Parts: sequence; C-alpha cells; structure tokens
Amino acid sequence: MRSVAILLFNEIEVLDFAGPFEVFGVAGRHNPVKPFSVFTVAEQSPVYARNGLSINSTYLLNDHPKADIIIVPGGGGQHADGTPYGSRREMNNATILNWVCRAGETAELIASVCTGSLILGKAGLLNGLAATTHFLAMDAMKEAAPTTAMRPAERYVDNGKVITSAGISAGIDMSLYIIGRLLGKEVAHETARYMQYDYWI
Repeated sequence: MRSVAILLFNEIEVLDFAGPFEVFGVAGRHNPVKPFSVFTVAEQSPVYARNGLSINSTYLLNDHPKADIIIVPGGGGQHADGTPYGSRREMNNATILNWVCRAGETAELIASVCTGSLILGKAGLLNGLAATTHFLAMDAMKEAAPTTAMRPAERYVDNGKVITSAGISAGIDMSLYIIGRLLGKEVAHETARYMQYDYWI
C-alpha cells in the first residue's frame, strides 16, 4: 500500500485537493488491500479553503506517516491591495518549502495541481524540468522557476519523479494518470468509470 499525502493551506482551491483525494481514495476499491492510503497534512488545522470551507487536516507537517506520493494543490492570487494569498503566499513560506523538500526526498512521486507548481518551483524541485500550471499563472511560474520549460498546452507533464498538472480539474486527470502508471491503465479506467468521469488515456 502506498501512502498519499495531500498538502492543505488556507485559500486552497477545493477541487485541487478534493479531486485527487477522491481518485486515490476509490482506486482499487474491490481489492482485498486498497492500493492507496490517503491523508491530508497542514502547517496548522483547521484550514479554510476557498469560499470558506473549513477542513481539519489528518496530520500536521511535523507529525505524519511517511508519504510515498505527495500532492501539492494550488489556489490563490492577489487581493486588491496586492497581498498574495493561497499558493502565492505559501510559495514564500519557508516551513512549507522545507517540508516539500524534506518529505520529497523519500517520496516515490511529487505532484502538483494548478498553482501548486509555484510551490514546487520555489522549492527548486522543477529546476531544469518541464511543467504546466493554471493558464493564468504561466508568467508567475516563469518567475518562480526560470529554468523550467513551460508546457501550457499539456494537461499534465511527467518528469519521472515530479509531475505537474494544469488548473483545478486537471488534477483529476493527473491522479488517474498516476494510477495508470503505477497500477496499470485498467485500474485507472475502472476508477474513472466508478467516478463517472470521462478519461480516455
């Protein structure tokens, strides 16, 4: 069984984390042993997502089981006064960046959804690699990770250990892709069928 840790923070986009949580949570549901154990981690709890959704994280950053797969969601922007929020704030949070690097050292895969790529970029995990992100965050991504080749037309980009996806709903496609890569396409398609989600890869 692989453990999947999904990072949470204030102003996170709901589908960015809930989509992958659902995909990994229902994958292989008929197996005697489920292939994935999914949990959330946060610097502090509760976390208040976009539109005020309150979420209690399963664990805190300094106290959680080893993560085989790390998912870094996005969501964020700037307030009218220019103050960043969500991932654009957390990309400069040393505690978050240190956790991503530290947990990523022993993880099999590190993946971002939407502007979660900004956090990976600032952590140096996308240096010299290719990536995608939300279409409105391409310029911010180039600034956060100047040596990263941007692939704006791609739904997700697989670099081996590090995978990034485009905006919001693309995290579902990326998660299904990861399941297909690890467990086979048939498991990925069965998961998508159960979710009634159109997925043809």
